Amino acid sequence: MEANSVRLIKGGIAFDDRGLVSFVNDFAFAGVKRFYAVRNHSRGVVRAWHAHRRESKYVTVVQGSAIVGAVKIDDWDSPSRDLTPHRYVLSAGAPSVLYIPAGFANGFKPLTEDAIILFFSTSSLEESAGDDTRYDARYWDIWDVVDR
Repeated sequence: MEANSVRLIKGGIAFDDRGLVSFVNDFAFAGVKRFYAVRNHSRGVVRAWHAHRRESKYVTVVQGSAIVGAVKIDDWDSPSRDLTPHRYVLSAGAPSVLYIPAGFANGFKPLTEDAIILFFSTSSLEESAGDDTRYDARYWDIWDVVDR
């Protein structure tokens, strides 16, 4: 898989008489320098769009579920609103890790009150602070739940 493409690394859950083990065995933590957990006060709050030119991130939901988005930035000063973001619904019930390469903006919206999202970053906090660009949370508005 290409290092400059968003990709979903799927995992699974193993059950037995003792309980369950949730896993994503194909995630190797390559290049990860730090991690942090985010939990919003309520499920409808959007945290987006946060972009980095050099930093890549891995995202997983360890409790609840969330919409997670990523969009390749075409112009850092004034990105096109016509870009098509990648949109994923991640859930602790279907373990996976979403890779977001450098050059992308990312964001999320919890779908459950209890959602906890872990971010694994390839940059230190100091490196990240010098590589930080933010856009309005609704710049690319992918946050609505789609009726089916």
